[in-house]
This record gives sequence, C-alpha cells and structure tokens, in this order.
Amino acid sequence: MIDFKVEHFFSDGVYSRKMTIPKGVKVPTHKHKFNHMSILASGKVLVKVDGKITEYTGPAQLEITKDQVHEVFALEESVWFCIHATDVTDPDCIDHELIHESELS
Repeated sequence: MIDFKVEHFFSDGVYSRKMTIPKGVKVPTHKHKFNHMSILASGKVLVKVDGKITEYTGPAQLEITKDQVHEVFALEESVWFCIHATDVTDPDCIDHELIHESELS
C-alpha cells in the first residue's frame, strides 16, 4: 500500500486533504459526488479526467466536476490538495461523504 502522507484540515464547512504523492505513483481512479477544487502546490502530475490527460506543474489550480472519473499520476514527487465544501469533520467518514460508494474499496 502506498503512503500518501495524507493530512486532513477542517474549517467552518471547508475540508482540505493534503497528499504527498511519490514520483511514479498514481492516485486510484475515483469520482466525487460534488464539484471541488484541487491545488497542485508543487511537483508535476498528469491528471486524467474522463479519459483526457492534462499535464500540470505546480503551483496550479483546477476544478474537478462531480461524477467525472479522474486520477492523478505523479511525474515527480508532488503535493496535492483537494478542497471540498462539507460539514463532515471526521477523517474516517469523509470519503463516504465525498466519493461515490462504488469507488470505495
């Protein structure tokens, strides 16, 4: 199992997940229930959204639209943030709130 060094941050209805993605590692394919912002703070990644691949070099910001299948592949070690509007503040429950159940393992 890959250690993404995940950190969780919560503030007044906003949730941010910080991941450090090692070079050559892919974040598993999934889709969200709601639109959200993603920020590549540093590094270089390929983002595949509904089959279309785009390269980003940090710092960069993008919107991931709900129900779009997406994945992130790190071309070099990268720091990635996903930012969601939610009142859930329990890291153990947050994926069930934001990610389609069929995508959770």
